[in-house]
Amino acid sequence: MLIDWFTVGAQALNFLILVWLMKRFLYKPILHAIDEREKRIAAELANADVKKAEAEKERDDFQHKNAEFDQQRAALMTKATTDAQAEGQHLLDEARKSAVALTSKQQETLRDEEHNLHQAIIRRTQQEVFSIARKTLSDLATTSLEERLGEVFNRRLREMNGDGKKGLAAALKTSPDPAIVRSTFDLPAEQRAAIQNALNETFSAEIRVQFETAPDLISGIELTTNGQKVGWSIADYLSSMETNVAKLLTAPKIQ
Repeated sequence: MLIDWFTVGAQALNFLILVWLMKRFLYKPILHAIDEREKRIAAELANADVKKAEAEKERDDFQHKNAEFDQQRAALMTKATTDAQAEGQHLLDEARKSAVALTSKQQETLRDEEHNLHQAIIRRTQQEVFSIARKTLSDLATTSLEERLGEVFNRRLREMNGDGKKGLAAALKTSPDPAIVRSTFDLPAEQRAAIQNALNETFSAEIRVQFETAPDLISGIELTTNGQKVGWSIADYLSSMETNVAKLLTAPKIQ
């Protein structure tokens, strides 16, 4: 069999041309497309990795924040529980203190009321006792007793000395009004004259005197002038006794 080298050469040329055309117009675009696709896939994979890393980071941040939130919530719950217990204990203590204070105040009020009632009973009894004593002494007073008291009064005037005498003398000399001599009964003229003489001799001057009766005096005589007073009466002793009894009854008890 004879070989047609022209035909073989033509076919080889056609094959080479076909290969060049395929490489030029088919293979290179395909390879380029494949490269572009691989690059795109690689870029997408890289982007996916970035997004995955970001997602993992966000997940870690979320878990971290969630853990912090849980810790804060637990801390807040613990603090709220502690504060509530402390406030409850505080309110309980305040209520207990208020109850104790109220009880103490009530007891103090009761003691004060008891003390006031006791004092009122004492004062009332004291007033009644001394009122009866005054009335009894007033009923027993007589004119002869008043005359004897006049003698005692005159003796007291003559025995005055010191600051008491100086003060009464100054009051008698500076007073524009007469000195007042008060007695339970009307004094007779002789006794009035005796008192006048005792005053004149004691103070070495003519003393103006006005005599008056004073039923409130219990067996006694007193002289008053310009704020000064000198005298003697059973009422003075009774008042002194009443004051001493009042001090004794109101003195604090020894615990």
